[in-house]
Amino acid sequence: MYEKDGEKYFVVDGHTHFWDASPENWVAGQEQYAKGWIECFHAYQGLGPAETHWSIEEFMKYSEERMMKDLFDEGHVDIAIFQPTNLRQWYKEGFNTTEADGAMAERHPGKFIVNTTWDPREGDDGLKGLEERAKRWGCKGVKLYTAEWRGDSRGWSLKSPESARYLEKCQELGIKNIHVHKGPTIWPLDKDAFDVSDVDYAATNFPELNFIVEHVGLPRIEDFCFMATQEPNVYAGLAVVVGGLMHARPRFFAKVMGELMFWLGEDRLIFGADYAIWEPRWQVEGFVDWQMPDGEEFSDYGKLNTTVKKKILGLNAARLYDIDIPAELQPEAKPTVEPVGVSQ
Repeated sequence: MYEKDGEKYFVVDGHTHFWDASPENWVAGQEQYAKGWIECFHAYQGLGPAETHWSIEEFMKYSEERMMKDLFDEGHVDIAIFQPTNLRQWYKEGFNTTEADGAMAERHPGKFIVNTTWDPREGDDGLKGLEERAKRWGCKGVKLYTAEWRGDSRGWSLKSPESARYLEKCQELGIKNIHVHKGPTIWPLDKDAFDVSDVDYAATNFPELNFIVEHVGLPRIEDFCFMATQEPNVYAGLAVVVGGLMHARPRFFAKVMGELMFWLGEDRLIFGADYAIWEPRWQVEGFVDWQMPDGEEFSDYGKLNTTVKKKILGLNAARLYDIDIPAELQPEAKPTVEPVGVSQ
């Protein structure tokens, strides 16, 4: 638990990975895509402080020991949520799988929550696999990658009838948190498949599910905010927002945080470090110290006080995942800043 100036922060990292993108895991004939994908990830790490940059060799496949140190020993994280991404078309054993994440969680009880994933193009076999994984690891969430390639298909939509079958299965299995990657394009995937335009369709049709839009649709922040304010079960996953913008693009970071607070409010923002693209320590410490800048450009954005930051760094995710937190850190009943959305 992070403590600063007498205040304690229960930190839930809502977006972390344990991946293997080493050349030994590249699918024959798909090497250019496997290599290009991880090099694009590595380039994003350059948006963090210089002293946190890794070599490409370590970035491709890092050790379990390093991850535990970076998250829990030095990174102030109390609980981390695994968000898998298979990419089996390019990586023999998958890039970041539920199975690898689950095995690591079992080796470190109490440290991780294991989410799984699904792809509606897998049909009945995929539904069966989803149920098996959910029961095996007690999954309360899934991570969806609508831009993932499968054969000749270069993406899928939450609007499809096939997706609805999987969302119905999630409800049946008690999987209530649907994390959807909607943000910066990662080569060689297609930008259109990362668009947020299919999220409100699913959110309206499945009001009992929580749709956490990872990376808040960046750079299309206005599209996301104007959609999310109408859908009370849509949340903002701050992975990339904090890691990619707070250090490298501070003015844009202030704008994004201001828009999210104005339209969604403090109760629907979920911190995620996006490890191993960025380490959590500098993000947690920097966010606790951060304040909305003064000046006319930011005059219609509210300030973030300690109560708000505690919610964003961990208490909001704890609520979605039924995570026990210390009694003295329970959030206040009334929000400090009310969102202005038309449906609120």
